[in-house]
Amino acid sequence: MYYDVFMSFRGEDTRKTFTDQLYKALMDEGYQTFRDDNEIERGEDIKSELNKAIHSSKSSIFVLSKKLCNV
Repeated sequence: MYYDVFMSFRGEDTRKTFTDQLYKALMDEGYQTFRDDNEIERGEDIKSELNKAIHSSKSSIFVLSKKLCNV
């Protein structure tokens, strides 16, 4: 599968707030968006699946948690 956007995020404080909203907005606009919560099945090789998704995406968005960055 090919993706318009590969979303990478870190931090529980963004997972159910900003990241969910951004994912929904991208999908609503018709952008095929990879997010590991939705695309990787339990039992699959995570590293391999992430590598495939990264290489089959046109662009990437990285979401960093304020808590993890100590900002």
